[in-house]
Amino acid sequence: MAGTPQYIRNLNENLIMDALITQGTMSRADISRQTGLSKPTVSLAVEHLIDRNLVREMGPADNAQGRKATLIRFNETAYYVCGIDIGATRIRIALSDLNGEIIAYRTYPMVVQEAYERAEATMLELLRSHMNELLDENHLNWDQIQCIGFGIPGVVLPESGRINRIVDPLAGLEEAFSLESLSGAFPCEVILENDVNLAALGEYRSGAAAGYPLFVFFSIGTGTGAGIMVHGQLLRGLGGLTGEIAEMLVDDGRRLEEVLSADGLMQLAKDYLDQHDELLLEAADSGADDLHRHLTPEKLFEAARSGEVEALDILQQYSQKIASALRQISVVLAPDLIVLGGGVGGNGDVLLPLLRQIISEQFPVQPQLICSKLGEQAVVTGAVQVAIQQTMLNLQQEAME
Repeated sequence: MAGTPQYIRNLNENLIMDALITQGTMSRADISRQTGLSKPTVSLAVEHLIDRNLVREMGPADNAQGRKATLIRFNETAYYVCGIDIGATRIRIALSDLNGEIIAYRTYPMVVQEAYERAEATMLELLRSHMNELLDENHLNWDQIQCIGFGIPGVVLPESGRINRIVDPLAGLEEAFSLESLSGAFPCEVILENDVNLAALGEYRSGAAAGYPLFVFFSIGTGTGAGIMVHGQLLRGLGGLTGEIAEMLVDDGRRLEEVLSADGLMQLAKDYLDQHDELLLEAADSGADDLHRHLTPEKLFEAARSGEVEALDILQQYSQKIASALRQISVVLAPDLIVLGGGVGGNGDVLLPLLRQIISEQFPVQPQLICSKLGEQAVVTGAVQVAIQQTMLNLQQEAME
């Protein structure tokens, strides 16, 4: 195949596609100058790409004088991809065109059954139902979906796509969310990846970490984890375990996740309140006793924003525990940047000032510390990116066949 006219033509088409994706709308003459291909070669390749629906003509250019050149652009709506974030409490789905533009985004509650006899079938039916609903709303069908990227709060084994461990609320559903199960449930290509890795990729491509050569995405929520990127590539390590900071041990021998997760924060707050034998704050609508019994991370952060001394004290102690983990990460990796995210870590307005002070006073290595720009959409944004990458690779390979 190599060296044949068809092979060379396909290489030319891929070169033109890359130019259009990078530069945007161009004339055939622009493409010729950009790629170094002859004008007849460009014209022939463009016609074939139009036949494949991968590029389209946009009408005449706005030339000041002379014959108007016809503009060409990449057809980002030739196909679509999806990113799905399977979280402990929420399922988030993003529908995107091939330029990475998210055209629809939905959030659904995660429903976990106590009995797992039909867990696999039930969860897959639920995911498929959500996808069908999203496609119907956007007047699309499955033939137009090329790939779905899934993010899962667990360790995905690179070789098999099986899940080695998963966050506690989803324990027992490892088989349901394996690559094999997901691939069997959807009529398109499926990619499965750790959710924090995807969040790191999302922040690198279109979020807070754009352009940073070495950064860590540190997620704190129902679980804890880190995604590490070096020059735009995810660091995976043995068995895909790089960034599994949940397994780090703190001074009392507990796992870091037990200390920093949402449950860990609530235990810290309970211990503090029991020790001080007083309520966190007075709730204007339901009474202080009710708030004390039903304290949540959200209420705790709101209390801190209101200036409640007890809430600030708790979060100061909590920040010391986060800082202990950040210090260990910093002295090993010396990252340029650490991005905080997740349901708890995303409260940057409260946590960042506390953590930055600790870093400036105590850290031998002092990376920049910021909060996620993408927020709850960080994982689905990364999932969309890997789905687009795979789709473009497939389209290039199709041309070579």
